[in-house]
Amino acid sequence: MRISRKPLSLIAVCGAAAIALAGCSEPSTDDSAAGGNGDSTAEKSGEKTVITVYTSEPEEKVDEINQAFTKANPDVEVEVYRAGTGDLKARIDAEKSSGKVEGDIIWAADAPTFEGFKSEDLLAKFDDVKTDGVLEEVVDADGFYVGTRLIPTVIAYNTDVVDQADAPASWADLTDEKFMDKIVMPDPAVSGAAAFNATVWMNNEKLGETWVEDLGKNKPMIAASNGPTSQEIAGGGHPVGVVVDYLVRDLAAKGSPIKEVYATEGSPYITEPIAVFKDSEKKEAAQRYINFILSEEAQKIAVEQNYLPVIDSVGTPGGAPKLEEIELMTVDDETLSNDRERSVEFFQNAVK
Repeated sequence: MRISRKPLSLIAVCGAAAIALAGCSEPSTDDSAAGGNGDSTAEKSGEKTVITVYTSEPEEKVDEINQAFTKANPDVEVEVYRAGTGDLKARIDAEKSSGKVEGDIIWAADAPTFEGFKSEDLLAKFDDVKTDGVLEEVVDADGFYVGTRLIPTVIAYNTDVVDQADAPASWADLTDEKFMDKIVMPDPAVSGAAAFNATVWMNNEKLGETWVEDLGKNKPMIAASNGPTSQEIAGGGHPVGVVVDYLVRDLAAKGSPIKEVYATEGSPYITEPIAVFKDSEKKEAAQRYINFILSEEAQKIAVEQNYLPVIDSVGTPGGAPKLEEIELMTVDDETLSNDRERSVEFFQNAVK
């Protein structure tokens, strides 16, 4: 599947209809009765509003985004709780069981994870998030979340160890016996992106269980996550690997001998969605934050951070293909959600 670039209208417009308003409404409080949007007294009194973002974004990258946001929005202060997706979900579950999720924004992982949040009634429906021009594939049709960047998983190789002519060009190539004991990849039991990939591969007609079993025969090293995987490739210990693309560009920019290859069959990809928690009392500021993330200014920062953007107008990182040139490997949301556990278990048993 090639990336669509069909412009989209607003997910929902505040005040458009009573039904839409009901979907965005908060439990009745003095603040919401006075202001109609459920935001805190501090937000209405001219004091600085503090919003808390739960995210798995790398610290230095989210800090750069937040600095740009607060410069444009000096009345809002952003606090960050950063952790892996699994730890974020555990925190959210614990807070929910105590009565209320304490964060305002969740920014992490993949669409199936956010479908889970939505089904648990954890998210607020957007009433003022603008998605005109955002890639069609990353926008939740129900208006509860939106992707913020494209993060494909690619094949990478160490250019000091592997000649370009011998480098794998496809997922199928990774099963060639010449790559025995040379491959490294993240653990789907630890990495959310790796679990997502396992589900996509297992349900792809060109790959499936046979490919996973054949890959296992080459005895790949299983690293904890994408970060150690990229370092292992760059260091040459295992000169071929499976990893998210932006980490390859990060290391190459620092001088490491590493290069990415977008597999000919297509690349599984996550979109790092963002959403507002239903329990948030600062929805106006939270949605301003999301609109900034989707803006041309913030998407340019994302490109500078080696991510592929979710709008067309800002180009792609140096050396990366244009968005329309990238083949994506997709599976329907229901399969991604319902077959994840089986796929991860099969992968772990086959790739030891």
